[in-house]
Amino acid sequence: MRVPMTHRLAAILACPWAFFAPTSAIAKECVPLADGSSQIVFSGWAGPKLPVFVHKPRIAGADSRIVFVMHGVQRDGDRYRDEWRDLAEKHNLIVVAPTFGRTDFPTTGSYNLGNIVDEKGRKSPKEKWSFSAIEPLFDHIVCRVSGNQRGYALYGHSAGGQFVHRYVAFADAPRMEVAVAANSGWYTMPDNGAFPYGWGGDVAGLVSPAAAFQRPLTILLGTEDIDRNDPNLRINEQADKQGRTRFDRGHGFLTAARKEAGEASLISWKIAYAPGVGHDNGRMAPFAIPHLLATTGSNR
Repeated sequence: MRVPMTHRLAAILACPWAFFAPTSAIAKECVPLADGSSQIVFSGWAGPKLPVFVHKPRIAGADSRIVFVMHGVQRDGDRYRDEWRDLAEKHNLIVVAPTFGRTDFPTTGSYNLGNIVDEKGRKSPKEKWSFSAIEPLFDHIVCRVSGNQRGYALYGHSAGGQFVHRYVAFADAPRMEVAVAANSGWYTMPDNGAFPYGWGGDVAGLVSPAAAFQRPLTILLGTEDIDRNDPNLRINEQADKQGRTRFDRGHGFLTAARKEAGEASLISWKIAYAPGVGHDNGRMAPFAIPHLLATTGSNR
């Protein structure tokens, strides 16, 4: 079937870099994304190939919001996608859940700490940070939906929430419009402490506090996420300084950020609540929607 000229033009505008690639490369990169739930493999970055679980409503168009959903410690992007399916349909969202599997990203450091520092304590090349997959994956999705989107929203729960709040601090993310970090187990605090508990040590100089604080970040907390005995809750001296539970630690993180920023007008971070919800992505997700639908106006 011959592709109409308007569709080919839309693909070129969505992926201008593809104009300079061979025709076969354009066809491969811009295969239309299927309606409904699907799985693709993304290889357009310097790191390993990533399974990506996607849900695209049938009514989704060139301006539908793209929401990246970051999975938790179980590395189960398929489950996270499925738990977001109904919300995607209701709010016309294109949900994209990249999966950082344990084969290629075996540790906390390689996934939710961004792979900034490898297992031997050496700094990784920025293009191989786990954070660095998101922007080119955004281009890939825009290309495959022939989209007009100039920015995206980012959500993560638990270990995914850890990924998100560190992404806000460390990643080159010029097109991230809004971010929601839900029920993070512990935080990299905006202070001079050594990484991974602070912005100093191995990562000193990688963060511009002024820039990071101006990125819209919502710290979404389930009011019942207070189980001190959760086996996945990190318990040690550094983490406990942030608070005894995930709920407490979220407050500690924002308090430290506001102290570091100095003035309320210099920080775009806030806390929001999911009343009566514990450590449960599926129940947290609806409370993230108002924040993910917000826009700064800069990229839309």
